[in-house]
Amino acid sequence: MDKFFLRLVINAVALYAAVALIPAIEPLPGTSWVSYLGLALIFGFLNALVRPLLKFLTCPLIILTLGLFTLVINTLLFWLTGRIGQNFGIGFSVDGFWPAFLGGLIVSIVSVVLTAVFKDEKRG
Repeated sequence: MDKFFLRLVINAVALYAAVALIPAIEPLPGTSWVSYLGLALIFGFLNALVRPLLKFLTCPLIILTLGLFTLVINTLLFWLTGRIGQNFGIGFSVDGFWPAFLGGLIVSIVSVVLTAVFKDEKRG
C-alpha cells in the first residue's frame, strides 16, 4: 500500500510540475494539491488500463519509429487526464498538441527522476 501512495504522490508532483512549467497549460480555478492528487489517481488509472491497450494497438508504429511513438501515447494520456479531470471540476486545459507533448514529456521525466530518488532511499 505504501508503494501505491508513493506512486500517487510522485504522479501528483509530476503533473504539478508540467502545469507550472508550461504556460499554455492552464489549471482550472480553485485547483489545489488535493486536486492534483485526484488528477494523479486519474492519470494512474489511465496508465494502468489504457496505456497497455494503446501500446498493443500501435505496436507496429512503436517498432517502426524505434519507440518514439510512445511519446505520442504519453501526450494523449496527459491530454486525456486533463479532459477527464475537467469533467470532475479539477484539472487543467491544454491549448494544443505541442503543450500536451511537452507536458507529457515533463511528467515522464519528473516521474523517472523521483522514482529513482525514492527507490534509492528505500534501499538504504
